[in-house]
Amino acid sequence: MTGAEEPVLLHVDGRAAHITLNRPKAINALTHTMVRRVDEALTEWERDPAVRTVVISGAGERGLCAGGDIRAVHDDARDGDGSAAAAFWRDEYRLNARIARYPKPYVALMDGIVMGGGVGVSAHGSVRIATERSRIAMPETGIGFVPDVGGTRLLGRAPGELGTHLALTGTQIGAADALLCGLADHYVPSGALPALLADLAELPVPEALARQVRRAPDGELAGHRAWIDACYPAGTVEEIVRRLRAHGDPAAKETADLLLSRSPTALKVTLRAVRRARRLGSLEEVLNQEYRVSCATLATPDLVEGIRAQVVDKDRAPRWSPATLAEVTDADVDRFFAPLGERELGLVAAGCPLPTAAHQARDEDHAC
Repeated sequence: MTGAEEPVLLHVDGRAAHITLNRPKAINALTHTMVRRVDEALTEWERDPAVRTVVISGAGERGLCAGGDIRAVHDDARDGDGSAAAAFWRDEYRLNARIARYPKPYVALMDGIVMGGGVGVSAHGSVRIATERSRIAMPETGIGFVPDVGGTRLLGRAPGELGTHLALTGTQIGAADALLCGLADHYVPSGALPALLADLAELPVPEALARQVRRAPDGELAGHRAWIDACYPAGTVEEIVRRLRAHGDPAAKETADLLLSRSPTALKVTLRAVRRARRLGSLEEVLNQEYRVSCATLATPDLVEGIRAQVVDKDRAPRWSPATLAEVTDADVDRFFAPLGERELGLVAAGCPLPTAAHQARDEDHAC
């Protein structure tokens, strides 16, 4: 395999070390090999005093990363035993937690498409750069899955009910809305990214940012806060849909229709996951919860069917099972949060005690 064919390219320029996700034809979708390679690079650079900053970007013109390699997940869930997908998530979520705790500045260039797993390798970083080309989303409910990679924590911490809206609908947002929701920190025009990279090679991160950061163009979510914050606090997805339909804003009614096109099971699990994430004390605890949920999806028909409809056959006509919200019971949702025993992810936040067997047996994770 030549250097150009390597799925992750690594190089050091001055004081900055660079990770380039290099599957441009797949919008740099993450494979297990890529996750491991990024983690190895972070280990090496954490110990290298010459490396003062780490920068992650995506090859090609389309974006940083479109997410995980969901076709591989589909094939494992359909034809295998799910162990390959579970192993991928285990390493991916550990990488997400590591990025959040990385001791050196971790600069993510969230240019173009940044979705799913792409959010996981960027939005937990200490410096998140959006551009006018940024299209950021957690679109999992559209494929019968649930926001993961720490996404339920990120969205759960967004102002008001914006995060609930984004988690359930999978709506793509631009730079200003990413700044509003806490998914990005700074706006830099895409044309200024080469200059930013040149500055990062020579300057501390704050000085480099001061040269290139600009005010982001206006977003859209702020103008929708009234109906979003009025409709999404409801106790159930059914009630959220009812409120959206009853609201006078046409955008609310359109959103109700959008929700009803998503996996009913994924919607109900997502709502509970986001609300539980708000009560958990650390990213690690949220990732532990998400790992339970992700592994549970492997035994459901909607994950395979959703990926088939969106990615494999591309007919955009998934046949969800159950087909309606009313058919998804509380007991059905409960199963996604059941402890995994010896298969738990088992991440522990810095400063937290190791979880005991009693903690792991409880339905609600402990917070510290």
